[in-house]
Amino acid sequence: MKSEIEIQKVIGREVLDCRADPTIEVDVITKGDVLGRADVPVGRSRGKNEAYELRDGTDRYDGRGVRKAVENINEKIGPELIGKNVTKQREIDELMIELDGTENKSKLGGNAILGVSLAIAKATANALEVPLYRYIGGTNSYVLPVPVLDLIEGGILADSGLDFQEHQVMPVGAESFSEAIRMGIEVYKELGKIVGNKWGKQSLNVGVEGGYTPQIQDPRDALEAELEAIEELGYDGKFVLSLDCAASHLYDSKKKKYTLMGDEITREELMDFYEDLVSAYPIVSIEDPLEEEDFEGFAELTKTLNIQIIGDDLFVTNKKRLKKGIEKEAANALLFKVNQIGTLSEALDSAEIAYRNGYGVQVSERSGQTEDTWLTDLCIGINAGQIKTGVTRSERTSKYNQLLRIEESDKSTKYAGEEFRQPI
Repeated sequence: MKSEIEIQKVIGREVLDCRADPTIEVDVITKGDVLGRADVPVGRSRGKNEAYELRDGTDRYDGRGVRKAVENINEKIGPELIGKNVTKQREIDELMIELDGTENKSKLGGNAILGVSLAIAKATANALEVPLYRYIGGTNSYVLPVPVLDLIEGGILADSGLDFQEHQVMPVGAESFSEAIRMGIEVYKELGKIVGNKWGKQSLNVGVEGGYTPQIQDPRDALEAELEAIEELGYDGKFVLSLDCAASHLYDSKKKKYTLMGDEITREELMDFYEDLVSAYPIVSIEDPLEEEDFEGFAELTKTLNIQIIGDDLFVTNKKRLKKGIEKEAANALLFKVNQIGTLSEALDSAEIAYRNGYGVQVSERSGQTEDTWLTDLCIGINAGQIKTGVTRSERTSKYNQLLRIEESDKSTKYAGEEFRQPI
């Protein structure tokens, strides 16, 4: 068994994400020839406090190449891990953090460190012959998440007129994950008919995550269309709505104003708009409603709206920022993106802190995904109860397909449904 768990090779390589941008793939191979392979997703909507993503800055791929990060894996990180016990996840993660020596992992690259961290986890699961979600969370990992489906896109994810980034539906009334994803895709297809009839066939072009891109400005039009599709299929009461506003991209720090539907408005005016939306529509969750340093505004909205308020750019899966938010009662849920912090161990710490303080956890992809499915296992491993991974395109559906496989093979799992914020 010893040879099964001792690291023999660590290999980094440059591969492509779903946008044909370079990203990192890492192989960790044990002396028993057990392989763990992991791809690193890439975010387009990035908070300024995220772990550093190391890029080459050369002519290759318009500066987006990752050869420097790959070199760091092969020449600096890998040699330090040869002979190490692959099951020592936290020990290895801490070693890489120490090797880097910077606050935001800018020396070796957060993308390089994360690729190795995830490949270590997958190699361990394979060596122990257990599913990755079972290795991450143990015997009590059993919650299948509600899919948060981004049916209409805006912001920097799509060339539409909408300021908010994602206009989402959540099939909380389904009895199982397989039923939930079926209902969600049926609504997506029905919505396509509505969007095409109302705003033209060009609106059926999709954004980065597969959502439609109608040329409209008012988010209420998007919400109305989604509700129409839900009602047309007879799914009233089975779905709720949610938003990812990505408000940092709407904020002018010099003017201290937000831009919404072509108008410059104050924080207070934007908060009033959210209050009107929540009172008019079955919205149960809003992600990043304000800019990423406004802890006080997040706290006020959390108290006022009495729904799930998610911190993405606010927290960047960083336990220091999360603890600050908890202290100020800013938001009540964490968006969980492992590459925001750079190691699996640190991300799991953030999720644990969130749970212990009554915060929900929504596991999220990045806009630049690959076909790798570790995100799905991670979501079940921490019993998150909700996952955001787009709608169509194979790098999105691969996550749903993995959830379907797990639901079929593991009869101990249960669908989170209406308990998505606190599923256990």
